[in-house]
Amino acid sequence: MGKSRFPWWFFPYLRRTCSFRRCPLSNRSLIIASACVVYLLVSVSQIGYSQQQQRRDGRIEKDKYRHTRGLYRLDITDSVDAEPGAAGVGVPTRSNVVYITLKSKRLKPTHIRGTIKPKVRRKVRRKKNEAHSAFTQNKRGTMERRAGQTQRSFASNTSRGGTGDVYYNTLEIIPQADFHISSIRIYSQKAPPWLSPQDVNAMRFLADAKVLRINEVSRADSSASLLVFEGETSVSTVDLLHAQWSRVCGGQCGVICSPVDTTEVFAFHLDRVLGLNRTLPAVSRRFSFLHDGQPCPVVSWDASIYPEGRAAGGSTVKLTWGEYQSSLKQRCWHRNISPKPDSGCSTVHHYEWSKLALFDFLLQIHNRLDQSCCGFRAREEDVCVALGHSDACGDHVRLTHIVHRGHDPRRLVFTNNKGFFDRNEDNLDYRLLEGIRELPEPAVSVLKNKRLREKLLQSLFLDQTYWESQGGRPGIDKLIDVVERRAAVLLTYVDAHGIKAIAMNA
Repeated sequence: MGKSRFPWWFFPYLRRTCSFRRCPLSNRSLIIASACVVYLLVSVSQIGYSQQQQRRDGRIEKDKYRHTRGLYRLDITDSVDAEPGAAGVGVPTRSNVVYITLKSKRLKPTHIRGTIKPKVRRKVRRKKNEAHSAFTQNKRGTMERRAGQTQRSFASNTSRGGTGDVYYNTLEIIPQADFHISSIRIYSQKAPPWLSPQDVNAMRFLADAKVLRINEVSRADSSASLLVFEGETSVSTVDLLHAQWSRVCGGQCGVICSPVDTTEVFAFHLDRVLGLNRTLPAVSRRFSFLHDGQPCPVVSWDASIYPEGRAAGGSTVKLTWGEYQSSLKQRCWHRNISPKPDSGCSTVHHYEWSKLALFDFLLQIHNRLDQSCCGFRAREEDVCVALGHSDACGDHVRLTHIVHRGHDPRRLVFTNNKGFFDRNEDNLDYRLLEGIRELPEPAVSVLKNKRLREKLLQSLFLDQTYWESQGGRPGIDKLIDVVERRAAVLLTYVDAHGIKAIAMNA
């Protein structure tokens, strides 16, 4: 019990403590402050070391994810980036989704030769609002004269041949083996439901096919001509049977229109959205050897609507305005009842005129049913006034551009769809609706349920060249605004005149 309770090593600590207490207050404060500073420095160094270790671990995990993420994203990124225009690739999405927020990535060739100098293309300057506004008649006339000069210069550099009143000018084109990205962008497994697989295939051909040769087809009694290009693709046996003009097109071809005829592309998509299916597929495309590289409409060539002896796409149905109104009253070929021989009916089914009238009214296309501009206030620069047709508004005036296929005379084909978006609602051509008592129910339903804008945006977005040439989404919206206002006027007219909406399956 005589031993101390404290170990021997504890006595120096007690002595230091006692001496510390006997020190002056200033010395004790200095010692305590020094100890706090040392503790603070040690704590900060420990925290910095731990954060650096966490960053190092994070980089290691990120590198691991970078090496392995290709395995998880292979089915998505490869299918989208490989080729936006390829069928059956891309991320599966709903077909009724507006694809206006997607952007395809441009691919670069794997090997770039240093000996090939890229071709320098001159940029075309445009006015600020040119891409957003529709062409007036005056602008259209100027651009058509320029297009005519381009075609004449094209014809002067080619050889002329053929027989009869049809002439062919052929220019061989050397295909360029350059890297090309399709301008037809479809990001889902299938296109919108109103576009058939045949439509999609035709659009891809018109936009992407390599041009082998170009034929200029004209008639001796007319200044109108067609520029038909032949592409490198395989053709089915049915198409070869319909290709009556082997000298014009021996395979699958397209008709190159003037840059001012951009409504051909809009008309094609509007026709499909409304469920009419009467226009030929059309896309917008640039040709470096035509129109200074400006985007121009390219319409699918269908030899069955150009009978032998007709090159410029004239009417295959001869009707005057009086005969047309008489056929509407008789309801020719309604319920598959053959008309009497002396009735004056044409081969066209009664329902076809209703579809044509609705389509032409929305786009204000008057060159078929009203080429004399009798149904609206024409301007001095309009073609009908310049040619002196505005005074002829009787029953003897002939209809123009009324075309059907040779093997299907009951159904019309809407060609030369030159519409105008610059005509106000107080000057619409109501003569186009004269005599119409029924309209196709599917088309009227689209106009009534306010789905027209959504569907047109989805459909027009597929054609990237046309979408960008119109100024993107703002320019397309302005065109749709015009059609929607005319649709509202049409629905009011339908209610006021008791026009019925019926199913037209014939």
